[in-house]
Amino acid sequence: MKREIITTSDGSVTIYLPEMKETYHSKFGAIQEAYHVFIQNGLTLTQGQPVSILEIGFGTGLNAFISYLESKKSGQEIHYTAIEAFPVATEEVLQLNYVTQLDAKEDDNVFKQMHDADWGKNIPVNDKFMLYKRQQHFEAINDVNTYNLIYFDAFGYHAQPELWSVDIFIKMFSALKTGGVLVTYACRTVIKKAMQEAGFITEKLPGPPGKREMLRAVKP
Repeated sequence: MKREIITTSDGSVTIYLPEMKETYHSKFGAIQEAYHVFIQNGLTLTQGQPVSILEIGFGTGLNAFISYLESKKSGQEIHYTAIEAFPVATEEVLQLNYVTQLDAKEDDNVFKQMHDADWGKNIPVNDKFMLYKRQQHFEAINDVNTYNLIYFDAFGYHAQPELWSVDIFIKMFSALKTGGVLVTYACRTVIKKAMQEAGFITEKLPGPPGKREMLRAVKP
């Protein structure tokens, strides 16, 4: 499948899949979307307490990297588990400009380390941030009562509707601890209903640039 590196509206790049008409991040701003959805409406809710995060779709590593940068600033302890069935190729990683766009050149080695890290092993990025990558299809996730926060960043519903099904959200519900939160950029009615059928309490929030709304779901 053809893959292209494209520049989004905030100057950061993403990967575009023409056959699926899908991008890894918003064309209106990859970094802006990541901060708005996953940091401002997700990580900040944990108020600096130790947190266990599950990311659905490691992809370019952007969400993991900005979470690391937030941890570095605040001193928050983060155990970050990232699921990815189809890792991004090394030659694509080298074209990603997130380190420059985030003014994080002193952490360039960290971004590379995240992509080079062995799968299936706990990797201490520093004394506050632990990374664990699993090469796995989302349908095979079977974690129970493990995470405080889920970054749900799968490809869009139009491209892979099966990843937004009730069955998948039941897995997400099971993976979260009581009171845990799931955040995603998506806000289709069919997705909201699937979350609710899985047991979540959902709320619509203002979306990132270029998107009117997003969803946040809580495990009661």
